[in-house]
Amino acid sequence: MSLLTSPKVICHQYQIKPLRRRGQNFLINDFVIKKVLKAADLKKQDNVLEIGPGLGALTKELAKKAKEVVAIEIDQQLVMVLKNELKDYQNIKIVQKDIREIKLSDYGLKSYKIVANLPFNITGLVLKRFLSHSIKPETIVVILQKEVGQRIIAQPPRMSKLSVMTQFYGQVRIVSNIKKDNFWPKPKVDSVILKIKPFISSRFQDENLFFQTVRAGFSSPRKYLLNNLEKSAMISKERGKEFFKQINLDKKIRAQELSVEEWIKLIQKISSKK
Repeated sequence: MSLLTSPKVICHQYQIKPLRRRGQNFLINDFVIKKVLKAADLKKQDNVLEIGPGLGALTKELAKKAKEVVAIEIDQQLVMVLKNELKDYQNIKIVQKDIREIKLSDYGLKSYKIVANLPFNITGLVLKRFLSHSIKPETIVVILQKEVGQRIIAQPPRMSKLSVMTQFYGQVRIVSNIKKDNFWPKPKVDSVILKIKPFISSRFQDENLFFQTVRAGFSSPRKYLLNNLEKSAMISKERGKEFFKQINLDKKIRAQELSVEEWIKLIQKISSKK
């Protein structure tokens, strides 16, 4: 059975109708899978966490290259399919659970990589959860919506809370663009393969303060950053003007115009006066 036709055949066989609300768009091109595997650079000693394995096309190939694959799937019907279709692979653990409820310690994942065709509706949640986790993945390689991928790698003056958060935790790059024709059912938009290499140590000690300040700064994106920080009681306007001058920020700068490094410098100033 070719990969190109297998999702349709399997869904027909098990009487499954892909759910758009769960982002169930299955890969039908093995060339895309090869690109994902190359980006992940898997070794025989690697453990892989796969989120949303779908019908298991990527899961099979991960299992051939890694020590173990823990595949987290929320959909009960797909779990049934996976357990049947992947029964010959002894190094695959199929878990029916919401990714928000997963405890890495339950599966012995002290060192792991995340590799997934990520359901579009949980992208931000997954990245935030695992990038901020005390046990961070060595590498994240995910397929996600092209627009979201471009937002994540954005630079000033097009930054967002998502790009600041992701770039705070790791180096990010788009490995490849993926046309929507490579999925079934065909989604409305194109995708990308995104690779994140998390930093080993935190770039700022008080992460809660960092993201509290970033959220305040983006509270009204069209307004000046200084006004947003004052309104959120992060700093007074006078003290803010002083800090901005010290780190060479224009007092009329907006949140989306700051790099992660500039956010760190600003929040270091704020934290030193608290």
